[in-house]
Amino acid sequence: MLTIKINVYLWSNGSFRTAKMLRINRQTDYAVRVVLALAKLGEGMRVSSADVQREMLIPPAFISRIVAQLARKGLVQTFPGRDGGLSLPCPASKITLRDVVEAFEGPILLSQCLKVKGEDDCPFQTNCPVRSKWGRVQVAMMREMAAITFESLVEEAAGAPMAVPVFVDA
Repeated sequence: MLTIKINVYLWSNGSFRTAKMLRINRQTDYAVRVVLALAKLGEGMRVSSADVQREMLIPPAFISRIVAQLARKGLVQTFPGRDGGLSLPCPASKITLRDVVEAFEGPILLSQCLKVKGEDDCPFQTNCPVRSKWGRVQVAMMREMAAITFESLVEEAAGAPMAVPVFVDA
């Protein structure tokens, strides 16, 4: 089950404060970095996993496991030998953020109540105002993650620096 890291900031007494957040695990974050590094190279280009590891600041202990998992899921091709390396198996426009996240986190489920199968699983299922809202948030999150391709991430990285809002803990 996926736990996504979402920074939540609440406005209180004239400033923002940090609230609890959902989290994507560290290995998933590193996997996104690996695919992004390969996408930046372009289709058909190879690079060593050591080069990706250094460029993307991934601890050496993680890189082999991450590459192996990405290869098992068909998101990375590996080539052994002196002239080997890593490459994407398809254009970066065909690989989404959702693909990589689900490869490491498994099925994405925002709330356990969305997994309810029968009436006995939840006494509030038929008349719950919250469940439908969780469902809407789930659909929006899945749609957004599926819309983010690694091609678009590469284009965004090549453009002007993005302004990131700064929030202050209260």
